[in-house]
Amino acid sequence: MRVPGFGPRSAAALAALLLGACATPPPPAPAESKPDADAAMPSEKILAKPSTARRQLKPMPVRPLDVKADCRFKDEVGYAASARVHVAKAEVRDFAATVDVPKRGSCQFDMNGFRQVKKEPHVELRAADGCTVRMWEQGQQVTVSFAQCASRCSSGTFEYVWPILINRRNGRCG
Repeated sequence: MRVPGFGPRSAAALAALLLGACATPPPPAPAESKPDADAAMPSEKILAKPSTARRQLKPMPVRPLDVKADCRFKDEVGYAASARVHVAKAEVRDFAATVDVPKRGSCQFDMNGFRQVKKEPHVELRAADGCTVRMWEQGQQVTVSFAQCASRCSSGTFEYVWPILINRRNGRCG
């Protein structure tokens, strides 16, 4: 059977193309017989670099927490939080926070109903229902985290609550 526009040259080109597609790549060029000191395996090069574990990291200082902030933020997807925090020499003087999770609900935290159970190395507030608020220093930021606080949130919201970060220098949160 003859196909119009498909001649002997086209058939030869198609055969060469198909055979070329099945060909295996050429073997790699032989390595030089002289070992090179810098030609270590990639994994050996990685191991030769100093790791973070071997460097001397300075521990965070254990000192009484001092922070005062009255801040609020909202990110680009609508997650929002506000916090009023006053801790002086690791004594909580005032605390209130609200977290709004888009399409989920909100959580409310207020100093009433909480008692301070820890001062160092982090400040800890605990309520009778088990809700725990922890505050600790991380460089110039103070982290305010929440644990076991689903009862203080709309149904299903607590799984989406993140810690609030407060900048100690300017009192802003995010």
